[in-house]
Amino acid sequence: MCLGLPMTILETDSITALCEYGDEQRRVSVMLLSDALVGAKVLVHIDTAVRLLDENEARLISEALDGLEASLNGQDCDRFFADLIGHEPQLPEHLR
Repeated sequence: MCLGLPMTILETDSITALCEYGDEQRRVSVMLLSDALVGAKVLVHIDTAVRLLDENEARLISEALDGLEASLNGQDCDRFFADLIGHEPQLPEHLR
């Protein structure tokens, strides 16, 4: 399984970008994106930025990853998935 990370672009030369997620920094390809600017949030799969994210979507993905980590460590993870409690999750428009 491959998980996408919501990373922030710190610097870019339009071909690659130095991105950050938490304490991790890595250089990733941004060749799939035409508007990968410094400060942008991007979804990174296997060291390739595949699409831009808005702040809210990046936060939700980050919280889900934090919840997964909490669950794997035997901790309560409900607070990380508060947006899912009380209603049926919906697929994003591009996956429908």
